[in-house]
Amino acid sequence: MKTTDHSLTSNKSDNDWMQAALGLGARGQGNVSPNPSVGCIIVKDNVVVGRGWTQPSGRPHAEAKALQQADDQAKGATAYVTLEPCSHYGVTPPCAEALIKAEIGRVVVAMRDPDERVNGSGINMLRQAGINVTENILSQDAEAFHLGFVLKATENRPTFTLKLAVSNDGKIAKANGDSKWITGPEARQFGHMMRAKHDGILVGVNTVLADNPMLSCRVNGLESKSPIRIILDTNLQTPLTAQVVQTADEIKTVIVTEVNNNVDAFSACGVEILNVRSTRDMREVSALLANFGFTSVMIEGGAQIAASFARAKLIDQHAIFRAPTIIGEDGINAIQGLSLERYIADPSFVIETTRNLGPDVLTTYRNIK
Repeated sequence: MKTTDHSLTSNKSDNDWMQAALGLGARGQGNVSPNPSVGCIIVKDNVVVGRGWTQPSGRPHAEAKALQQADDQAKGATAYVTLEPCSHYGVTPPCAEALIKAEIGRVVVAMRDPDERVNGSGINMLRQAGINVTENILSQDAEAFHLGFVLKATENRPTFTLKLAVSNDGKIAKANGDSKWITGPEARQFGHMMRAKHDGILVGVNTVLADNPMLSCRVNGLESKSPIRIILDTNLQTPLTAQVVQTADEIKTVIVTEVNNNVDAFSACGVEILNVRSTRDMREVSALLANFGFTSVMIEGGAQIAASFARAKLIDQHAIFRAPTIIGEDGINAIQGLSLERYIADPSFVIETTRNLGPDVLTTYRNIK
């Protein structure tokens, strides 16, 4: 017999429990692709008896972890799940089947799974087994949380977050290209934490040539959550001596290119080469990334890459770190050929959060169209 978890005991509503399940699901973000990062809480007599979230690489699923913790207390309990339990056989049996075998009394689902292999069949399986199913609890919150998984299933692309560190006048570098530490240490640390929430981090080859970045998550305790590094490199100009190449055995690195020369040398370093017809066609690039398994990608550089994704209307969220410094008119625009102020004034972008990070300010915008 498992002991109950009395850390969450009160007369909470379905919304309250689902909000807690979404919080659990956030623990797997950036670490479970191509699967969704699901959260599950099992409640009996207003006491949490099981909690789970999707584990690294997507297995086990959240429901399986929660049922394992609940053990025989799952019988007659209510399971709160942020995404419809799967109904198809894959690496593991269906979660809907596991809930039925555990004799769960009720299942509360935030949203249906858009995957054509599921999309209502998991809910139908539960109902046919006599389980009471309640749908659409905090569905809008769940759809926003699972947006990458939804877009992968419906539009064959991941979500894209454009992260910019800019001066107060919207520049990312001086005219000579010097961009070292526009923002302060607090903002840089927060940016690394954001990396840990994404499957991939994407830059263009010019950023690699200019800065030789590591593109890892350098925050204590999160080093193992560095996202896969993605380099857009039309002619495969990335040096074999670049940090992203030399550390590819430690942190997975992929290069998206139009050519096939010198591929063996990159493969020997552990780099995976992905070919596209055009690295300038961001729709083609986004489909390639979705097929590879990415559900969320953070774009970090440079101005040309940012402009290409912006013009293709593929950016779902913006994270703009603004420093109090002024670079001046001869500085490099954050988005090539576009004024940052005019760009973010687009009515389809709404402010989600604003926070101070030392001397800098982070504003996040969500695309509502």
